[in-house]
Amino acid sequence: MTSKLLKIQSRTDYVEEVYNSLVDAICEGALSPGARLTQEDIAEQLAVSRSPVHQALRLLKKDGLVQDAPGRGVLVAPLDAQYLSDVYEIRGTLDALAAKLAAGKRAQLDPELFDRGCAASTSSSVRAMIDADMDFHFAVYGASGNRLIGETARGHWVHLRRVMGAILQVSAQRESIWEEHAAIARAIERGDAALAMSLSELHAKRAHQHLIGEFEVLLQAHTLMADVKASAEEVLA
Repeated sequence: MTSKLLKIQSRTDYVEEVYNSLVDAICEGALSPGARLTQEDIAEQLAVSRSPVHQALRLLKKDGLVQDAPGRGVLVAPLDAQYLSDVYEIRGTLDALAAKLAAGKRAQLDPELFDRGCAASTSSSVRAMIDADMDFHFAVYGASGNRLIGETARGHWVHLRRVMGAILQVSAQRESIWEEHAAIARAIERGDAALAMSLSELHAKRAHQHLIGEFEVLLQAHTLMADVKASAEEVLA
């Protein structure tokens, strides 16, 4: 006799939505390093039950974006200069490989990427600047034909998004970023794999150097914000 499978009860799984909402808040600075998070507060703000919040926080902890707090709840993890430096090294290697493979196919990237990118770079929207930058790099990953590059890079980009967002809140975007993107795209379209690789590596190196140059300013800004917040809480207590 053939066994019957039980029907799956219809339900809405909010874990991904909660996770994405928290990642956006962390990357855009709404939740700054050291901010305490509790399941109850998050569930109330997002109008969901505690179960998806609990699972989302577990994923964030695994990603290294939050860590256990003394007592109850978790804290948004501090920015780690050495870890971010390691991430940029990995990114440079993946970007160069993707550009090489895409050049081998003489891939043509969508011109709209550059229109959006240039518009975003002159706007005041941190999210627009980050999204446009990510769209360019993932377009190159896709053009490489090797889906593992994008899948591998995606896990690192959450940290790249975070540091980019933090830097863009206290500093302007590098003026040359979209000129560098355009140069990489031209090398890919011409099928010049060596040049595409070289330009991609240089692009990642410049981004890394910019990070190092801005990181001290960034930490000072976060320290100042934390001191202001602590003073305000003392006054309200």
